[in-house]
Amino acid sequence: MNIAIDGPVASGKTVVGRALARRLGLRFLDTGTMYRAVTWAAVESGLDMGDLKALSSLAEEMEIRVELREGEQRIVVEGTDVTDLKRSQQVELNVSEVSAVSGVRRALVSQQRRIAAQDPVGIVVVGRDIGTVVLPDAPVKVFLEASLHIRVRRRYDEFRRKGDVRDMQRLTADIQMRDKIDSERSDSPLRPAIDAVRIDTDGLRIDQVVGRIQELIAAS
Repeated sequence: MNIAIDGPVASGKTVVGRALARRLGLRFLDTGTMYRAVTWAAVESGLDMGDLKALSSLAEEMEIRVELREGEQRIVVEGTDVTDLKRSQQVELNVSEVSAVSGVRRALVSQQRRIAAQDPVGIVVVGRDIGTVVLPDAPVKVFLEASLHIRVRRRYDEFRRKGDVRDMQRLTADIQMRDKIDSERSDSPLRPAIDAVRIDTDGLRIDQVVGRIQELIAAS
């Protein structure tokens, strides 16, 4: 039972996917963390974000492991746990551009498919191209949506809880730019799979969204 959950930034896919996986007793993979890991490594190495060849080579050569520790997903790059480092402002500013590089996407999609195939029971995978590219044969595909206002507020609150207070207008502009890059990139752009069920998460609690997905699973 592989479950694909896609959606734009701050649509709720990560928190919903994690809660769903816990409820079903399945593994969980947030593919966005893998793109952030590559971006983090590129920033740390001082790579030019416009050097597509160097970024692709970095993604191909990086050893990225997804580990579960006490039920939480941890991302380990070359032996270093970068889970809590990849949300830095530099990473957030560059991750969409890095994610748009075809060579980076090919390298990570290959790893994501391998991770999903390793679990005979099933896995919940969230991202922006899961239903269309990574797991096109998943029996359950969901595309989460939310208004720009709600998504900005969610991301603002997320940063604030970590002691990182962002300017609301700048955050809005950043999210709009990420939406543009994600939806207009030539390689696996953000869009719902033809057979995905679209769920508007505005006004819904996490458990309500999880419940709706469980209903889809039961009916599949």
